[in-house]
Amino acid sequence: MEENRGEWAVLRVSGELDLVTSPTVRQHVHDAVADGRRSLVLDLSQVLFCDSSGVGVLIASRRLMRSCAGRLRLILPARGAVEGSHVNRVLAALGVRRLFDCYPDLAAATDEAASPLSA
Repeated sequence: MEENRGEWAVLRVSGELDLVTSPTVRQHVHDAVADGRRSLVLDLSQVLFCDSSGVGVLIASRRLMRSCAGRLRLILPARGAVEGSHVNRVLAALGVRRLFDCYPDLAAATDEAASPLSA
């Protein structure tokens, strides 16, 4: 689930981000921070469903990374238009999409010169 790309720790999430899986994702984020990682990418490109507990874990991860002067980037599925991503639609519907720096793929998310996708 985790790999390193330079200074970036990459956590890959797949399937559902819900009440059952959110605690595991939360623990992996906390473990990365405990290991001294301050640049974190959550790869959500394989997430097919995200409920409120999944959104909660994303917001909590953002808060944690900001509290330790870290950075959090999300990878949203790049199937056609990013607007087609389930996670993107959920975050936008809840009005929290603008809180996150989102990228179309891993290469962009770990590139210091890349700009995030617009909300």
